[in-house]
Amino acid sequence: MALLVIGGAALFSLRSGVGPLPDPEGCRATVGGRAVSLDTEQAENASLIAALGTKRGLPARAASIALATAYQESKLRNLDHGDRDSLGLFQQRPSQGWGSAEQIQNPWYSINRFYDELQKIHGYQTMRITEAAQKVQRSGFPEAYEDHAPDGRALASALTGYSPAKFTCVVHSADNDVARQRPRENGLTPRANRVRRNVERAFGDLPLGGFAPGGVSTGHQKGSAHYDGRAIDIFVRPISPDNKRRGWAIASYLMAHASELRIDHLIFDGRIWSAGLRSEQGWRRYDPGDGPGDRAVLLHRDHVHVDVAEGD
Repeated sequence: MALLVIGGAALFSLRSGVGPLPDPEGCRATVGGRAVSLDTEQAENASLIAALGTKRGLPARAASIALATAYQESKLRNLDHGDRDSLGLFQQRPSQGWGSAEQIQNPWYSINRFYDELQKIHGYQTMRITEAAQKVQRSGFPEAYEDHAPDGRALASALTGYSPAKFTCVVHSADNDVARQRPRENGLTPRANRVRRNVERAFGDLPLGGFAPGGVSTGHQKGSAHYDGRAIDIFVRPISPDNKRRGWAIASYLMAHASELRIDHLIFDGRIWSAGLRSEQGWRRYDPGDGPGDRAVLLHRDHVHVDVAEGD
């Protein structure tokens, strides 16, 4: 709790967001009693590490190792400096064959390079996190990665969907300083198209719906962002434990990138998240009402709904 004096009057600001000032932007994973707090940049990088592991079909253990490594090497930041010629999330060195400086500072490249090397290590899935990380990194401080193993495990569990709804972010209004947009030829606005391209790059080809050339005018609730070309449905069918985990991985990734992508709402598996002040409440129960249709579909058990800012 912070005490602020404005015009001689004392105001109390609670970190829960109950008060006159909003919480700062940032994200948190809470798994098994362990809470890991990240700022927006760290959350974007952590979620990309988890997403690319999912895309490659790797176990959550691989994401745990990569996350603990990046935490130790860069605090999950894409650094433009380091010891000698070390750069990026994993402090990879051009002189040691990791790639060019430009490549290493591209998180998509550096994360995949880390996984390339990790997959060459026989039995990494059962090694201590610090042992597997050291075999990739060849650090002068081989035990340092273990300090971040608990946080790596918590983040990986939340971001790969093994701990549903345990990753949440505070994101200020998606509508700030953005103009209203008209749908393009495929029926999506430029902001919605940016989300589509980003999530498919992170997870690979995905079955998408909720939009069509010329727009859609039926099949959704009254006032739906689908009718404005601002919404996409990402299908994870059939409903199963594996697809539920995949859906939560996608939803968590999108939440971590909500500020960058101007995402306004996410809905999945009977939960909803909204940008703005309500983001401080995290995932809330979603009630679609008593409308007609399959209850599981109405509750978004088989698809992740994402919509973007409408604009002014």
